[in-house]
Amino acid sequence: MEGVDRTGGTAADEARVREAAETQRTAKAAEASGSARPSTVPSPASATTEGVPAVAVRDAQEAAAAERARELAAASARQGDVPAAEPKPERKRGVAAVFAGLLLAMFVSTLSETVTATALPTIVGDLGGVDHMQWVTTAYILASTIMMPIYGKLGDLFGRKYLFIVALSVFIVGSATCGLTPSMDGLIAGRAVEGLGGGGLIILAQATIADIIPPRQRGKYMGVMGSVFAVSTVVGPLLGGWFVQVTGWRWLFAFNIPLALLAIAAVAFFLTNPERRGDRPPVDVGGMMAMAVSVSSLVLATAWGGTLYPWLSWQIIGLFALFVVAAVAFVLVERRAKEPIIPMLLFKNRNFVVCTITGMFIMLGMMGTVSYLPTYFQIVDGLAPEQAGLMTFPMMAGVLLTAVGTGFLATKTGRYKWMPIASCAVAAVGFVLLSRLTPDTSLLMTGVFLFVLGFGIGLGQQILVLIVQNEFPHAIVGTATAANNFFRQIGSTLGASLVGALFTSRLAADLAAQLPKTDNISMNRITPQFIDHLGGPARDIITTAYSDALVPIFLYVVPLLVVGFLLMLTLKENPLAKSVNHTGHPGDDAL
Repeated sequence: MEGVDRTGGTAADEARVREAAETQRTAKAAEASGSARPSTVPSPASATTEGVPAVAVRDAQEAAAAERARELAAASARQGDVPAAEPKPERKRGVAAVFAGLLLAMFVSTLSETVTATALPTIVGDLGGVDHMQWVTTAYILASTIMMPIYGKLGDLFGRKYLFIVALSVFIVGSATCGLTPSMDGLIAGRAVEGLGGGGLIILAQATIADIIPPRQRGKYMGVMGSVFAVSTVVGPLLGGWFVQVTGWRWLFAFNIPLALLAIAAVAFFLTNPERRGDRPPVDVGGMMAMAVSVSSLVLATAWGGTLYPWLSWQIIGLFALFVVAAVAFVLVERRAKEPIIPMLLFKNRNFVVCTITGMFIMLGMMGTVSYLPTYFQIVDGLAPEQAGLMTFPMMAGVLLTAVGTGFLATKTGRYKWMPIASCAVAAVGFVLLSRLTPDTSLLMTGVFLFVLGFGIGLGQQILVLIVQNEFPHAIVGTATAANNFFRQIGSTLGASLVGALFTSRLAADLAAQLPKTDNISMNRITPQFIDHLGGPARDIITTAYSDALVPIFLYVVPLLVVGFLLMLTLKENPLAKSVNHTGHPGDDAL
């Protein structure tokens, strides 16, 4: 099997290693046959005088040399110097089954983020917490963000099979809590528990694919994984709307449980765990704690700023200060940790840095869009929940088309640099178009805008992960994948919290300025059902305020994507390795 490592080595290098070893072994064998055992294994010079054909001696020496070369090659492969051997036949046969289980786990994780989109107005209206609506989404994303690098590191140290089962089990507990809760606080707590489990599913799935599929062939698999996200983003809002209208919103959380149980069965039966290390690797507890404090304080500051507290209040300033202190402490701890959850060495690699920053910007905008547009369609356009969910289809059709297409193109051609560059450019155009929405914009035109945005996001969504995985040795591929997704998820978290905070504050200000005090309409009462029974000028005021509060925020994302576009121009297009155990050299492309 041809191998390509980050130092530029190919199968030709392996051949030269074997030739050198064979030559050295032949010489040593000839010397030994002439001195140590001359009567048994004669040297080539004397073979004919002793009745042993020279060709026989040569064949024996070459066989011994070849055997020694194979031993050297195997030892080098174990150290990551040359490509590893082909997977065992039984492992090849199980790839399809493993991949199916991974897709199911990813579907469960992504579905949990989208299934509440159309149902959220009804849920928070029923539980009486519209002013805390963003936390239903933010709690899940925050918890999953914190857990991503932890799952990635633990997977590299101890294997991924049992972590998968633990993550899915925690997810089930969170889903059950959400479905049974009588209060808004219980719903937010249940979503946080879901996030503690769901944060590991995508990371472990992507890292497991890296365990069994070489980077050059991995693009098509990552593309299919991207399509799962697209499908769940469409199916989720549709299911959410259907459950709200037919069975009640609590059943949308119960629906997750059998899917998660099927994923557990698939992982338990088909996925193998590597042999445990003889030693017990240390767990970076200090790094985990510093990271949790840093991320939580940042999210709380962005979510509460301008809504619960003024931006210049001591509470918000204190949270930002705590974020800075915890972030510095995290870096110091990681530099000294024996097994850091996010090694600082990763940031010496240029491709990792630019892919991580760009992915974070893309997800920041996308999460705000996915989270609030279904509600926009219900309030402003008067669509039913399932119809609002269906309006996300054009966006996800664009994601599906380009995520799968770019994956197969990367596998076939080995070229990928143009994909994230085009992703930033097209996605920026999509956000500009969405910022021009008005209550009078037709649904057809809105669908076109969403398709453009989805087309752009799909161009870079999975390719960025593939690029990162291709930069590092297999021994830390889970850690690198988790670190990349960690910062992308921070973008998602900031997107949900910032968009939520900006939207809520703008909406409250508009309603306070335009609605007569005599109407006695609280923002917590604004649900699709409430709007349906509201007539006259008050309805028009609310729908216009809702649109004016949300739509301009989309334009704020465009400068971030412009920065991502410029960063992607500096990406170095390294060849995609053709073996799993390729050697990477983080830091060679340092900024």
